[in-house]
Amino acid sequence: MSSSATHADVVSQRPRRADALRNYEKLIAAAREAFTSGGTVALEEIARRAGVGIGTLYRHFPTRQDLLEAVYVEEVEALCRSAADLAELEPWEALVAWLHRFIGYFNTKRALAEELLGYLGRDSEFFRGCRRAFYEAGEPLFARAQEAGAIRPDTSFDEVIQMTSGIAKIAPAEPEQIERILDIALDGLRYHAAAR
Repeated sequence: MSSSATHADVVSQRPRRADALRNYEKLIAAAREAFTSGGTVALEEIARRAGVGIGTLYRHFPTRQDLLEAVYVEEVEALCRSAADLAELEPWEALVAWLHRFIGYFNTKRALAEELLGYLGRDSEFFRGCRRAFYEAGEPLFARAQEAGAIRPDTSFDEVIQMTSGIAKIAPAEPEQIERILDIALDGLRYHAAAR
């Protein structure tokens, strides 16, 4: 992969063999923990935490950038999958649950994105592809809630994402505080609040 890698390129690099996939997933989990805990962690340390050799890490991720991109994409994919998992809930509850998951994704993403921005531009195809993926996953939840009359008709999904991202950036708040602030803001999004 290179600075011209896209979201789809990263997804296509996942191994197909079961043993290789297990090592890949262990490396992703160890890297996620290392990259989001703060500070710079050597790739050798990530391999050690994953319980694999450094050669295995380099076979899957020839560069630090490749590993960062893969972890970032895994986070985006988990957020996207969660939208489908929530589809059985009532429209308002599904959207609120997904936005809470978005807050968790955003906090992990922030640490990864800071390091990735050393390799890629903010408007690179890689980041645009990731944004498209989570918009495609979350927008139907928003539309369903709006069609059900649960959301103010005078707002857009983009505005809700901007609001939620702004709340996620509040520092130095505890996660529980951020979740509460999000709930307060979302209450203002409900249609009953707009109708008063």
